[in-house]
Amino acid sequence: METTTTTVFGPALETMKTVKSPDGEMLTKPFLNVCRNVLPVIEKFGASMAIVKSDVGGNIARLDAKYDTDPTAFNGLYEIVRKEIAAKTARGSSSSTNGLLWLTRAMDFLVELFRNLLAHAEWTMGQCATAAYTCTLKEYHGWIASTAFTVAMKLIPDRKKFLELLGSGNLDEDMQSFVSNFSPLLAENHAFLKSVGLDDMKAS
Repeated sequence: METTTTTVFGPALETMKTVKSPDGEMLTKPFLNVCRNVLPVIEKFGASMAIVKSDVGGNIARLDAKYDTDPTAFNGLYEIVRKEIAAKTARGSSSSTNGLLWLTRAMDFLVELFRNLLAHAEWTMGQCATAAYTCTLKEYHGWIASTAFTVAMKLIPDRKKFLELLGSGNLDEDMQSFVSNFSPLLAENHAFLKSVGLDDMKAS
């Protein structure tokens, strides 16, 4: 019997169940809905994650707009990328492919942060976030973005307060489910982008 969750992860966990088609294809709208349902999680960080929230929201909107131009053709998430590859626009900074890559990287960062919270009870929020940043986003950021992150970390809430903001109920269980179920989907995005030579783009 499933327990009803009252944590902030609930909506994202529910929408993850619909991300794949019966034949295993990553579906555009459900994937974007998962990411959209992660926005309330990001909000719990307060001002420290304002840049991340804005970036995630912008990339969701970019991919949504692309999907809406032809919902049938772009039902599969990777069809958007294939179309831009054919048009030779995939590497553009405003491309949907670039949006998907940075959206996936932002989600990588959040998954790793929550993984750190679960694995290191003695770490502060700052330590969890900095370690997550180092192994996900840092190598793709230039000096300006890295500096902005360092400044933002000074605003991050303390660990106890942050965990209280995430909700009551099976918090550790929901957090673990979020990490375990979302990680393979993000890895699949990276594997596809790498297969077409588009997983290495950096911030300009």
